[in-house]
Amino acid sequence: MGMKSIKDVYKIGKGPSSSHTMGPFKSVRHYVNHHTQAQKIMVTLYGSLAATGKGHLTDWACEDAFRDGTVVIVWMPKETLPMHPNGMTIGVLEADGSTSDVWTYYSVGGGDIVCVEHPIETEGDKEVYELTTMKDIMDWCNANGKSYWEYVDERENPEVWEHLGKVWKVMRAAVERGIDQEGALPGPLNLRRKASSYFIRAEGYSDVLRTRGLIFAYALAVSEENASGGMIVTGPTCGSCGVLPSVLFHMQKFYNFSDQRILRALATAGIFGTVVKHNASVSGAEVGCQGEVGVACAMAAAAAAQLMGGSPSQIEYAAEMGLEHHLGLTCDPVCGLVQIPCIERNAYAAARALDAAIYSMYTDGRHRVSFDKVVKVMKETGKDLPSVYKETSEGGLAKHL
Repeated sequence: MGMKSIKDVYKIGKGPSSSHTMGPFKSVRHYVNHHTQAQKIMVTLYGSLAATGKGHLTDWACEDAFRDGTVVIVWMPKETLPMHPNGMTIGVLEADGSTSDVWTYYSVGGGDIVCVEHPIETEGDKEVYELTTMKDIMDWCNANGKSYWEYVDERENPEVWEHLGKVWKVMRAAVERGIDQEGALPGPLNLRRKASSYFIRAEGYSDVLRTRGLIFAYALAVSEENASGGMIVTGPTCGSCGVLPSVLFHMQKFYNFSDQRILRALATAGIFGTVVKHNASVSGAEVGCQGEVGVACAMAAAAAAQLMGGSPSQIEYAAEMGLEHHLGLTCDPVCGLVQIPCIERNAYAAARALDAAIYSMYTDGRHRVSFDKVVKVMKETGKDLPSVYKETSEGGLAKHL
């Protein structure tokens, strides 16, 4: 079974959560499109969707997807459906209070959804890449004297570059918009936006301190836009959407890279994200934050290493470090909001991605632990993590703050 298009990694939409906002929105929209006579529906949320749904605006997403009707939401945080922690059912609510034609949906991460009763087929479901491990893809690159983005170019339809162009436009706009915003983020934490102040302070420094400050500011800008329900791009998720654009935005401004080179870097990052989605998961509810911020760090590290002129081996090494050093990272959002510790983690991971790229460029690309092995370990680690550390807000920082 081959891998899907990298377009599946980069989805354009509103935050704050790809699994808890985008997924439920798409599920309700899919259901009502097949039940056009329905005037009232009942949505039952299970597991992680129910546990942190209010903080992630899951109820708002469901209601927004069915503006022409009424949505009744039932929260079942202590019950989990068999296939995935992010399960939900949707049925037509009859006048006598019963439900009919109930369909089961799963929001499996990165904005992707699965419907049990009515399988969803989209263009993005087509198998584009026959090679499904980074080793095989890297071997292809080395054997043909090409880079990862050229592998993308050979396997994808030409429209992929148009999509990446839109992706970069939205990413860049989110940085610029977020830098100008001030005030508190929505929700009970009353967390103030920091991107603007970080940007202003960074401009007062020089060299390394200035670089770090700007990276922090750009990542904060996008993550704060996401937390406010703004338009962003999954990379690979909403909760980790600040990492990749901040690194690319900074490198374009600092080194004056063309948009074409940035799109090629996005293609490379997309291949690494696709390998993880195919062989493991990017769902915080399934594997913890290592699958979100950890994978975003790997993607950004790969993109940065390519922009620095890295070889396929050096690029793979950068991505491997980006993911390896996030292994075991829990998903424990305070109050179920994509704010603490999520926003700060994006800023920190962006800096680590740049460090990983720089580190790899000092090497010849040879190393002991491969990217594929780290992906396997990440999946195993995610399974071993207790559910309280996988987007339920029942453990970790969510419990003690």
